[in-house]
Amino acid sequence: MSDTKDQDRKTKTLTLGKGKSTLRANRPAGEQVRQSFSHGRSKAVQVEHKQRKRVAEGGNPALADGGAAARRAAEGLPGRSARSGKPAAGGGRGLSQAEREHRERALRAMREEAFKREAEEAKRRDAEAARKAAEEAARQEADTLAEAAASAEPEILDAETLRQRELAELRAIEEAESKRKAEEAKQREAEDRKRKAEEEVAKAEEERRKAAADRSAQAAMAKAGAAGLTETEETPASRGKKGRGGPGADRARPASRGKGEPRRRQSGKLNVSQVLSDDGEEGTRGRSLSAMRRARERERMRAEQASQEKVVRDVVIPDVITVGELANRMAERSADVIKSLMRMGMMATINQSIDADTAQLVVEEFGHKVQRVSESDVEAGIEGEADTDADLLPRPPVVTIMGHVDHGKTSLLDALRETDVVSREAGGITQHIGAYQITMPAGDRITFIDTPGHAAFTEMRARGANTTDVVVLVVAADDSVMPQTIEAISHAKAAGVPMIVAVNKVDLPDANPMKVKSELLSYDVQVEDMGGEVQCVEVSAKQGIGLDKLEESILLQAEILELKANPGRAAAGSVVEAKLERGRGAVATVLIQKGTLKVGDVFVTGAHWGRVRALIDDRGQQIDEAPPSFPVEVLGLNGTPQAGDDFVVVEDEGRARDIAEYRDRKRREKEQVARGRGTLEQMFAQAAKGEVKELPVVIKGDVQGSVEAIAASLLKLTEDNAEVQTRILHSGVGAINESDVTLAASTGAMIIGFNVRANPQARDTAKRDDVEIRYYSIIYNVIDDVKQALSGLLAPTTKETFIGYAEIRQVFNITKVGKVAGCYITEGIVRRGAGVRLLRDNVVIHEGKLKTLKRFKDEVREAREGYECGMAFENYDDIREGDVIECFEIEEVAREL
Repeated sequence: MSDTKDQDRKTKTLTLGKGKSTLRANRPAGEQVRQSFSHGRSKAVQVEHKQRKRVAEGGNPALADGGAAARRAAEGLPGRSARSGKPAAGGGRGLSQAEREHRERALRAMREEAFKREAEEAKRRDAEAARKAAEEAARQEADTLAEAAASAEPEILDAETLRQRELAELRAIEEAESKRKAEEAKQREAEDRKRKAEEEVAKAEEERRKAAADRSAQAAMAKAGAAGLTETEETPASRGKKGRGGPGADRARPASRGKGEPRRRQSGKLNVSQVLSDDGEEGTRGRSLSAMRRARERERMRAEQASQEKVVRDVVIPDVITVGELANRMAERSADVIKSLMRMGMMATINQSIDADTAQLVVEEFGHKVQRVSESDVEAGIEGEADTDADLLPRPPVVTIMGHVDHGKTSLLDALRETDVVSREAGGITQHIGAYQITMPAGDRITFIDTPGHAAFTEMRARGANTTDVVVLVVAADDSVMPQTIEAISHAKAAGVPMIVAVNKVDLPDANPMKVKSELLSYDVQVEDMGGEVQCVEVSAKQGIGLDKLEESILLQAEILELKANPGRAAAGSVVEAKLERGRGAVATVLIQKGTLKVGDVFVTGAHWGRVRALIDDRGQQIDEAPPSFPVEVLGLNGTPQAGDDFVVVEDEGRARDIAEYRDRKRREKEQVARGRGTLEQMFAQAAKGEVKELPVVIKGDVQGSVEAIAASLLKLTEDNAEVQTRILHSGVGAINESDVTLAASTGAMIIGFNVRANPQARDTAKRDDVEIRYYSIIYNVIDDVKQALSGLLAPTTKETFIGYAEIRQVFNITKVGKVAGCYITEGIVRRGAGVRLLRDNVVIHEGKLKTLKRFKDEVREAREGYECGMAFENYDDIREGDVIECFEIEEVAREL
């Protein structure tokens, strides 16, 4: 090969072989190209053209393009000549007849598959359009029928016809739904078959393509071996010129490569072995970051489309739920849920609450499963599992002492306990409910509950009867059956517990036990002496007579009842009494009914909860645990519960707090409803009878039972009165504090303190705001004072008193005064300012007041019988001779409840 160079270095002549062909490149050595950038900037860039072609002497010109023919043969493409670029004429460089036929078959299969896919897609589009058109037609037909039904006159149908029509509509809806589901199933099966066929065709085509590539590569290898040339061989002349730094040296020098840049493949450096192996790709440039990012995005979208199948969820629905919360639980859009509600005819916002039934319809419409729960479910299982017979052990009986006030209930209990509780009770009457346990000489134990006998403590007696096993009815032998005795009998019968009659005070001279037994017969209480089944014991609490026989009767009754409990389970019981003490907080007297209560247990009682900090028995001693039928004081509550609330031990503080919050919320709702109902009743009462006067009261007591009894008694005072009402603003346990005084000052209420006192801050505030605080220790004193205050609010009654008659004997007309009657007092006395009636023929024609009363020319206060006087009426002049004037006075008389 020889090279010639012109003087101007613009024309280069390349001779191939023995002068067979000449390649001329009439290009300048360098070009300038202006490169444009953003913001209108540009830059001139020098472009250098380099050409390197090495052809072996005597070689095949078809291989002069650096192995291009080999690559085209490996790819299955026809060869091209070096100069013209047309397909080479040599048979060795074209496709064989078998390869050409294989290619034609592959192309035909691909075209047929494409035509088939297009036909199926068109068929699917036509089916979808037909289905939408059918749905639209059905919707329009339904709207037309609805409009026609709304515009037409209502048709009178009987119940049977309506039921048949509804059944027909339901059957039509079910048939349409089943058809739709069947069509969807068929369509899914067809799509699955189509996808599997496409995958098989693609797999076969891929295998055919790989086989064709392998055959083409083997043919190219064979041709290259026959020629005996490789792309890496160089002629001696070219090596010499490279060594001498000829013109070929500049063209052969590779371009500089930046740091970190992949090594580029030089043109002409690819051989057949690199084509057939993967090593030739190591130096080539890889895929760009943008292409890789687009590929990942396409893969993500395909994965999302594949996972867009409907997920059926279990949706928990409480009693009330907001639209947004319902959408979150279904994992649906809030807008879709609102649209569903609008289709149901309910306009709602995302923050609006809906009831559980509506929420269930929405969830079912979206295809999810419904789980209905209620707020009351938080109390589910709080009682624990039922006890088995193997776990039950005998327990002491719980005995309630009931009877009329001053019949000796507490004295009898003192004699049994050998203590003196009566001396500590104000007024000598029991105003608290007490629980005690005594141990008999034989080792048997009995738990006693002492209840008040006063009429105000009805609720206490009812609670005592409901938490007991045996009722001991105490009746005084000298007083016989009294009202609270009858009430105690009713409570015992309502609770369904056996009764033992204890006739007390038999040591008194006027005692008559037989009279007591006879009167009990009239209330269906038949003692054993009268042929009945009720045990009767004659006792004397002061003398200690018959106490051992009473204890034996109680144990005998307990043995008949076979009282048992499981001490190994979580404790459960009832609150007998509750109070608030300084330094100890809320304290509840609890009667354990089953299980064992221990220090550290978490419990719930009413709307309060807590953890047991200490347990104190009835004698003031701290204990570690309380077994069944044991009364104990519990410390550690977060509030003062109501007497009679249940007491249950739970597993943890979380559940105890949830239960207490639920019960407190329900209690507040009931109070609001009751308060609203009272306001409505007052509105009707005020409209009918005028304004209703109220006596606002704030009650604070030492124990919950006393506060409850006072409140019930005060409300009962005005139960049948429509003019005045007792309004209890607040009632609670504990000392009177500053907030109580502030509440009373803002409402004008009086504060009642029962066995409690006000703290210094409350006393100062009450003195400053002029708030009345009254202290009591006996309940009937409270009732008497409040009754007197309510009587003062009643409107007084008017009483008319006749005082005299006067006869008109002459009528005088006086200028600027009017008519004046000259009268003679025939009876009684006439006073100025008193009420008068004008009688004409014994008929009242006017009633009013005297304007003036004169004797001669002087004004007088009164005129007595037998005197003459002049009288004039206020705003009335129609008086005649012979009329009679009746004079009277009106007195106001105070009323009482």
